[in-house]
Amino acid sequence: MTLTAIDWLVIALYFVLSVAIALYYSRRAGASSDEYFLSGRAVPWWLAGTSMVATTFAADTPLVVTGLTVKYGIAGNWLWWCMVMSGILTVVFYARLWRRSGVMTDAEFAEIRYSGRPAAFLRGFRACYLALAINSIIIGWVTAAMAKIVGMTLHVGKVEATVGLFVLTGVYSSISGLWGVVVTDFFQFALAMTGCIALAFFALGAVGGMSGLLATLHTRFPDDAPLRVIPPLDSAWMPALTFFVYLAVNWWASWYPGAEPGGGGYVAQRIFSTKNERHALLAALWFNIAHYALRPWPWIIVALVSMVLYPGLEDPESGYVKVMVDHLPPFWRGFLIAAFFAAYMSTISTQLNWGASYLVNDVYRRFWVRRRDERHYAAAGRVATLLMMAISGVVTLNIGTVEGAWKFLLAIGAGTGLVYLLRWYWWRVNAWSEVSAMVAALVFSLVAQLGLGLSADDPRGFAKLLLTTTAATTVVWLVVTYLTAPEPAEHLRAFYRRVRPGGPGWRAIVPDASADAALGAGLVQWALGCVVVYLGLFGIGGLVLGRPAQGALAVFAALGLTWYLVTATRGSAPPTG
Repeated sequence: MTLTAIDWLVIALYFVLSVAIALYYSRRAGASSDEYFLSGRAVPWWLAGTSMVATTFAADTPLVVTGLTVKYGIAGNWLWWCMVMSGILTVVFYARLWRRSGVMTDAEFAEIRYSGRPAAFLRGFRACYLALAINSIIIGWVTAAMAKIVGMTLHVGKVEATVGLFVLTGVYSSISGLWGVVVTDFFQFALAMTGCIALAFFALGAVGGMSGLLATLHTRFPDDAPLRVIPPLDSAWMPALTFFVYLAVNWWASWYPGAEPGGGGYVAQRIFSTKNERHALLAALWFNIAHYALRPWPWIIVALVSMVLYPGLEDPESGYVKVMVDHLPPFWRGFLIAAFFAAYMSTISTQLNWGASYLVNDVYRRFWVRRRDERHYAAAGRVATLLMMAISGVVTLNIGTVEGAWKFLLAIGAGTGLVYLLRWYWWRVNAWSEVSAMVAALVFSLVAQLGLGLSADDPRGFAKLLLTTTAATTVVWLVVTYLTAPEPAEHLRAFYRRVRPGGPGWRAIVPDASADAALGAGLVQWALGCVVVYLGLFGIGGLVLGRPAQGALAVFAALGLTWYLVTATRGSAPPTG
């Protein structure tokens, strides 16, 4: 790709603005760990929700969606579309509970839900596992995707690109704290979406518009396989078993960043940072609508165009970048490169800040250095951010495909989801329940993949891997739960008074915790929320793919149900005793 002076100017202006925002918030970030990691718990819902979306919109996302669409058609995106059900559970049931808990990280939650040494062990174990292992994998695959983009557009080697990206983002993240991250996220999300929509527009121009694209696809694929939203159940790439697992098991059974059952990770961090419980709920709702319904179609259009322009491409994920390199005019080339940097930096800055919050709040402050002033812990957060950057750099150089990394994380987290959902609503869950679930999921997944030959890249193998690991992990943590002592009754009552989850699962400890009607209303709202997102997703798809009447009807229905859902939850709260 040849960049003109105006392209370089656009890229330079993006970096100047990003650094200016980081510097503006640097003094505020250094005031305390609460400011550095949670923005003083004063973020409005629209900013917190947009920051969540921007974090999930990384440099890897358009590439992996392109790879899925080219290999499996539009329906290949059910790999992540199935997570809608988990996200709406967080909106309806868990967002306000997280905000009410008052913790800084979801690892800290362990010591308000559980007690004694097991709770302390779980807090430290989970913090290190997520910050140093899981987070490094996420940062690694996102950086590997961005290095691929930089290499194809600016002709920079992978090692050089990786070092440059980490130095740039690590310094920016360590300076700004969460306020700088969320404010920059808002600006970066708008930039990234505008760039992707522009690329889709120019890509369609290269194939004769939408009518030309559809006509070519109809000719090459008489069965319209690439355009199907629901896969044929006898297909080789997503047989009925695999599709069933996605819809019925994967979304609640697997821990996955951004779609954790019951919320967690950086989604929980943004919820903690909101002004109050109402803002927490609205932030989570906006995140799920924008994440699933608004973002995908510009990427899918470019993926379909790449099928027409570059049939048989050895690396389908690179088709997105090839369209960008070959068909963007000056100015827009620089704009989209800046948009990719924005998408990359919004994700990495969050991952670094979120991971550092575990290392500082749940390891350094909890176990090593206590009772220091807040500025000390804010400074420690900056050091932890740079440490995580260095560890993640090593992982980046060993990442293969982004899709493969996605599936690997889904597999090693399979079976843990149920304990994360039930720990809020069932008193008998204890610290060893969570520890055993995490260990069992990792062990069973590795045994199934390395010992039994079940591959996450094979559709049937992935389904069997998920079912086997989920079943075995669930049995293990339930057995461990009943073989170990329950948490002390007074500790459980203190947790209940603090969070007020309600439900029949607490009656043994809090006799008046009867809230079946409220739970039933919550389940209705959950179902409506899922309908809202899927109507929006497929309605926009209908508008884009030449079915305007059908698409418009679905979009208007989604808007109406969204209004109803927001109104219905205005005065409601999670079930209380």
